Amino acid sequence: MCGIVGLFLKNRSLEPRLGAMLTDMLVTMTDRGPDSAGIAIYGADDGRGKITLQSPDPDQDFAALDAELGRVLGCDVDMQVKDSHAVLGLPPERLSEARAKLAELRPGARVMSAGEAIEIYKEVGLPKDVAARFDLPGMSGSHGIGHTRMATESAVTTLGAHPFSTGADQCLVHNGSLSNHNSLRRQLARDGMTFETENDTEVAAAYLSNKLQNGSNLGEALEASLNDLDGFFTFVVGTKYGFGVVRDPIACKPAVMAETDQYVAFGSEYRALVNLPGIDTARVWEPEPATVYFWNH
Repeated sequence: MCGIVGLFLKNRSLEPRLGAMLTDMLVTMTDRGPDSAGIAIYGADDGRGKITLQSPDPDQDFAALDAELGRVLGCDVDMQVKDSHAVLGLPPERLSEARAKLAELRPGARVMSAGEAIEIYKEVGLPKDVAARFDLPGMSGSHGIGHTRMATESAVTTLGAHPFSTGADQCLVHNGSLSNHNSLRRQLARDGMTFETENDTEVAAAYLSNKLQNGSNLGEALEASLNDLDGFFTFVVGTKYGFGVVRDPIACKPAVMAETDQYVAFGSEYRALVNLPGIDTARVWEPEPATVYFWNH
């Protein structure tokens, strides 16, 4: 019974308010998932690559990390620390190399996301506390998704929190349970995908990343998931330019969407949307079972 929210902005003047609106939506869903929370924000592409790291010992792991990584890579690296997370900025063509070097330099830290627009922040705790730790209300961007978790399939840990990111500028949040995630994990591992948890949602994220890496667009990848994934699920997916939603054919997990000329919004329940601007005149609907919805900038 997790809670999912998502917001895709059509009106760029709302971008400075994205974090505040997503935070309000996320906190409203607290009773659907009080054990951990996370949010993915897609900010402006400034030509730099980004790696978001999480550490259980940030004072040690983040000390002089930008300088060390810059020396190893031979390029400029900047760093912004936010509580237990840090965002490293570097040339986008060095992202893969940087991830490999980070595993050597800081083996205790974990990559939450990598790309040119995405930043992911997630931790154990109530959504309002997680939001405050990272100043999520102060963040801006073009679109984002969030999740409040009630653990059923795996332990309550930071790595088990959503969103899961298994590809550049890609992430996924999930309400439901997959029954064939173990066999899919083995299949995807043979295709070169790697996993850090036993969480079924990480398998779903890797499945979509694998499809995108092999030439599918987001809509095609989500359509394929309806045939290949067994179980009950509602997915909200983010990419660098887009935002997608799909529910399984039975669609027993609650979901509601709203669209205006300013935004597209998703919530597990309507109450997550009630404070959005213009919601009283929005087109509001329940997404259909086995139907893919997606929007691109």
